[in-house]
Amino acid sequence: MRVPHTAHDVEELCAAGAALYERALREGHVHTDEAAEAPCLVDFGLLHPAVEDLSALEPVAPVVALHRLLRISGKRIADERRREARLTTLFEPLLRVPGRPAATDAPAITVLSGTGPINQAITEAMSDATREILSIQTSAGRANGRQEASEVVALPRDQAFLDRGGRIRVLYQHTLRHSPHVLARYEQLRGDVEARSLDELTDRLLAIDGAVAFIPANKDGTLALAVRHPALVGYFVTTFERFWRLATPMYPVAVQRPSLNGVTPRQQAIAGLLVEGHTDAVIAERLGLNVRTARVHIAKLAATLGSESRAQLGYLIGRSGILDDSER
Repeated sequence: MRVPHTAHDVEELCAAGAALYERALREGHVHTDEAAEAPCLVDFGLLHPAVEDLSALEPVAPVVALHRLLRISGKRIADERRREARLTTLFEPLLRVPGRPAATDAPAITVLSGTGPINQAITEAMSDATREILSIQTSAGRANGRQEASEVVALPRDQAFLDRGGRIRVLYQHTLRHSPHVLARYEQLRGDVEARSLDELTDRLLAIDGAVAFIPANKDGTLALAVRHPALVGYFVTTFERFWRLATPMYPVAVQRPSLNGVTPRQQAIAGLLVEGHTDAVIAERLGLNVRTARVHIAKLAATLGSESRAQLGYLIGRSGILDDSER
């Protein structure tokens, strides 16, 4: 009896689909009847009918399929960023409205001041957690003393959670993909841990069992908000899951991001911000780089495209095909 096919996302390609796609690449085609066990290949555009023989399905070249899927991912990220900007604009004036919230046993939002109280609140929340921890980590503050002190507390806390059968998923900026400090951290943990990366992310986030979330309340990380309102925590979790589907695997198995016509993925991200009119400093901040490194990437991008000026670079980016309406 044929096992029913379970719906899944393209980055979680089923075993039957992966095996059939690989065979189609080797042999040049498969019969349409064989695809019945893995309809996802047609749905995701990895197989298409052959022109000469409608009973056969031909594979789409992996580089073509990957580039198309990455363009779709880029559009989703851009849509999510625009939604965040609209929400921020909506709620900023409302957060300044004076008022007295209703008293409850567990306030919907609690302000935490100081690294010690913040870590203590996280430790208490994690002590009762058993299911899943979602975390977004940006490059901001990665080298300061507070960050290193927090790691000393976090490692045993995370391991205790994993020992209870919990799962940890973490999102990083691409600038941290090859950080020895980050990779060494995961080598010390035993259990169900995964990490992925994106060029741009929201600010730091820690969501525990879908019940409480911790977010920064100032730039240097000395203030944080503990959020327990179900709607807000649900929104943070949904945002994380959407970023997770678009992110590139980093740990335990890293995936190499492809270049396009000699332009690296980092340079593609920079190109998108350049055509939006951002300065070098803003581009560096958005991508977790220092300004000097950002300028080196811009210079290499200009050399690759043959640009002799900043104005010409924007024009050549538009002509190059590395960005289009479906990406930004």
